[in-house]
Amino acid sequence: MSQPFIIPAQAVNKEAQQQNEADLLTQRGQKQLDIGQAESAFKTWQKATKIYQKLHYEDGITGSLINQNLALQALGLHYRACNTLLSALKLDANASLCATTPQQPTDKMEKLLTATINKQTFSPLNLLGLHNLGEVLRRLGKLDESKKVLSEILSATKWIPSVDTSGILLSLGSTRQDIYKQARNQYSEIEEPVFQKEFVNLIQQQALDSLDIYQQVINTLNTSEQVQLQAQLHRLSLLLDFENWLTGESKLGNKKLASLRTRITQQIQPSVDLLLKNHLAFSRLPASYSVYAKLNFAKSLNKIPDKQFHSQAIEYAESAFQTAKSTNSQRLQSESLGTLGKLKLEQSQTYFEEALGLAQSVHAWDLAYQWQQELGILYKEQGKYKEALQAYSAAIENVTLVRNNLLSKNTDLQFSFQEKVEPLYRDYMQLLLTDSNPNLSRIIQTNERLQIAELENYLQCGKLNLTALNEFEKLDTSPTIIHIIDLVDSVEVISQSPKQPLHHHSIESQLIRGHINNLVDTLQDKNLAYVNADVILEHSQALYNLLIAPIKYLPTSGTLVFTLDASLQSLPMGLLHDGKNYLIQRYGITGTLGSRMQPPKLLKEKQLKAFIAGLSKISPSFYAPNAPKGLKVLPGVEVEIANVKKGITSSKVLLNEDFISPMLEKELSTDDFSIIHLTTHAQFSSIPDRTMIFAWDKPITVSEFNDFLKEKTQSQEGIELLVLSACQTAKGNKRSALGMAGVAVQAGARSTIATLWQVDADSSALLMKEFYQRLKDGLTKVEALRLAQLQLISNPQYQHPSHWAAFLLIGGWL
Repeated sequence: MSQPFIIPAQAVNKEAQQQNEADLLTQRGQKQLDIGQAESAFKTWQKATKIYQKLHYEDGITGSLINQNLALQALGLHYRACNTLLSALKLDANASLCATTPQQPTDKMEKLLTATINKQTFSPLNLLGLHNLGEVLRRLGKLDESKKVLSEILSATKWIPSVDTSGILLSLGSTRQDIYKQARNQYSEIEEPVFQKEFVNLIQQQALDSLDIYQQVINTLNTSEQVQLQAQLHRLSLLLDFENWLTGESKLGNKKLASLRTRITQQIQPSVDLLLKNHLAFSRLPASYSVYAKLNFAKSLNKIPDKQFHSQAIEYAESAFQTAKSTNSQRLQSESLGTLGKLKLEQSQTYFEEALGLAQSVHAWDLAYQWQQELGILYKEQGKYKEALQAYSAAIENVTLVRNNLLSKNTDLQFSFQEKVEPLYRDYMQLLLTDSNPNLSRIIQTNERLQIAELENYLQCGKLNLTALNEFEKLDTSPTIIHIIDLVDSVEVISQSPKQPLHHHSIESQLIRGHINNLVDTLQDKNLAYVNADVILEHSQALYNLLIAPIKYLPTSGTLVFTLDASLQSLPMGLLHDGKNYLIQRYGITGTLGSRMQPPKLLKEKQLKAFIAGLSKISPSFYAPNAPKGLKVLPGVEVEIANVKKGITSSKVLLNEDFISPMLEKELSTDDFSIIHLTTHAQFSSIPDRTMIFAWDKPITVSEFNDFLKEKTQSQEGIELLVLSACQTAKGNKRSALGMAGVAVQAGARSTIATLWQVDADSSALLMKEFYQRLKDGLTKVEALRLAQLQLISNPQYQHPSHWAAFLLIGGWL
């Protein structure tokens, strides 16, 4: 007769002892996090997790993993925090939910998130995990996904009266505030009028939605004091930022925003009064939260032009510093001292130097670069140029370190690139130029890093694997590289010719700006073909005389590689004219961002295997919500495709109804094409999700195109040449090369040919026929394109620049 299994008394006691130990570790971790010791808290919670795993106590495991995520978030390691949460919630870690490339949620991701949430039982623990998932997705910059998660759990818990949703609502307000910030910062870089209007509406809507959510949290009874205070602080911060933006827009003549600005301004004083009245609540928070709350309020008070508020801002920042000192957290102390440096200007240098020392001691590079930048500005004002240069150089190294760390993600850098990061590089270059014998190599390197950082920020991707031109070895032809850098008051030209010293000349902005703007406006005019060529020549000759003529070591022929700043990226440099010839008549011309690219490689005849796709009919994609209005049928598509087929060894063609996105994905991922040639509408914009290529079924954005090509680019060969025929830049956009380079880089292409405006069908078909024939004859891409353009120039029917000047080669010239 079998006996029942009896647990020995000793074993029961041992398990109870282990459970007790894990519970104590959980509490200790919470205390460590509260006083700003996030790293210690993380290690403590790791120990607790191991004990719970030995005991097979599922709630303990889930809870301690959620706690680990909180510590990782406090350390800025949001990618690791996100994956830790996926483990806690038993979700698929391969679902790319935590991937560091933010993008619009695809249908697939939408369905995944909905299914994930529906699958969860809404226990307090799972709800906490999902809430944290929404929060960490926001910190990763995946704002649409964050909004989806938080909205879904709010909706699902609506009918569970025992659940306090005020914290989840607060997080949703923060996500909407970040969507507002992202839109506001994108808006500052948008030059296309059609998108500007759209973004003005988006910015208002997100700000007002976020303010309403914060107010809802503030008005909710029984909301915890900590959540109430955070809602009040976030609301004040947003009111001040939104009022500032509305003021700027009103000054630009947007009268419709004036009444809204009055409404927002009227809410600021009551918000401040509410927080001042509630001052004791700041000290009742756990120490680390108290520090951040006080600093947040100090920064907001400092934005209000009132001496009394400035004094109160200093009081709150000093109180934050005292609280930070009681925690022994160098990071919290560094943040407090840095804030005091911005408030107490007469002692700012001392504060920034001390803040920097503390940040460096704990490797908080995201803080260190800010204090180094502030010190650089101070040293420059004091005439201490050597110290200023050192501070700026160190700041750039640290901001690069932060941006390149894929395990962390700094959405603040992502959302305010133009405001915070770009000036760092440009101020440093200006400072380098003040030397009587400036370090030109350092200026080139800094400009290169800025342009690559700008492209990475535009694509919202990790570190791009590109090589500097001067690192290429054994090239058959060494080009002359011309860097044109816009430093607002001046435009600097630095040229690198083979076996020659660097040459530099400077042009005052007022001498050049008018010619650039007038020429870009003329080239983007829909009636360009009817503009008298002499009008174009007037500006292109003036620009040649200012930019190119002074260059001392320019060869008489060969290849010119241009690295252009945003203000010049919509100018085809081959159009510049020396009084006798266009630049393209003497040189092969290619463009690159930051003089970095994939190593150039000559296409051999056996590699001329192309994937060709195009639209010659009106397609459903023309009517997509994000498509530009008024797209028409492209003439000559079938003729061009036939010409391309003749010039290459083998090809696969998808035309019209066959050219659908799933088919494109299948073909690109399964076959080994070295050339991709798309004859379809494409638009390049300063906004990534408005940079698109039109398939039959839908417009394909730059991030989707990247997804299609991921498998292919992981192979050895990748794409040698990407040709985007019949594309154009969005009207008014000077940053088109970002879009073009974005598509090229995402495609992993060595070289890209694209057009700056929609070109005549017949001349375009003729140029492509000539180009591919020259490639087949063994010429380099840059020379094949140059000769094809010259073929049009020599034809009286097509010699107007509207026919040939739009074609740009970006990347490798071989």
